[in-house]
Amino acid sequence: MLTTAPHLYLRRPSPTTAEFTVTTCPPLTLPLRLCLLTISLLRVAIFTAATTTIYSRFFFDPSRPPPPIPISLIDLLYQGDILLLASHLLQTLHFSPPGQFLASITQPLSNSALAVVASVITYFTLCTQLHTTESLLVLRGLGIQTSTSSSSFSSPIPNTSDGSNRWRGWKWWFWGTTPTKTRFIPTEKIRDVLINEAFRGFEVRYYLIVIVEGEEDVVVVFPKLLPGRKIVEEVWRGVRGCLYEGDPNHQSLGGSWGQTGTSGRKDS
Repeated sequence: MLTTAPHLYLRRPSPTTAEFTVTTCPPLTLPLRLCLLTISLLRVAIFTAATTTIYSRFFFDPSRPPPPIPISLIDLLYQGDILLLASHLLQTLHFSPPGQFLASITQPLSNSALAVVASVITYFTLCTQLHTTESLLVLRGLGIQTSTSSSSFSSPIPNTSDGSNRWRGWKWWFWGTTPTKTRFIPTEKIRDVLINEAFRGFEVRYYLIVIVEGEEDVVVVFPKLLPGRKIVEEVWRGVRGCLYEGDPNHQSLGGSWGQTGTSGRKDS
């Protein structure tokens, strides 16, 4: 329900521009929205519990009185003192019943063990990615750009309710997002775009490659997902049609289909 097999979305803003996106994110239906919302709230709760536990053990000062009630968070925001606001919130959580419960159940743990456990929980809470998304942007006359989603809570969700296959970024946590890994290859550096073969275990896998002038290694498109042959062929035709349409001087290095043959690479 949360993920699907890699599938392709195609966007053509203009005749000279094409974007091919392969993702494991299913269509954003109402049950999926509710499920993702529940997961997000659960992650917020886990992160808050881990942070409160760290504060209670290592940073709490018993000599400080409990914070006044009600808490004037708006005044602290207007003052612009983020550290004071964070300290006020953590102190309030420490004196709350859940905070006292967390302090009591973690009391038997040593300081080092507590720090390791809380750090691991925080890391996986912030850095676990539900969906993987990779895209290839083709700009005729300029070049191509490959993009791979980062290991964070930034997940592009396909918006297909109006049939336009538009994409928008859904930032799960503003503190957890990192830039997507991208690479741009100018047109003059592109020797060809081909379909290659490789063994993965006992299975033959097809993948799209870009041969870049002056580089020994080829650039693999969609390296994480490695979609099936049908998707690879569709992207290959679209890329070549967008890049070389109307260019009679271009000749493929791999023949009419663009296949380079079975390579010696073996993936396990």
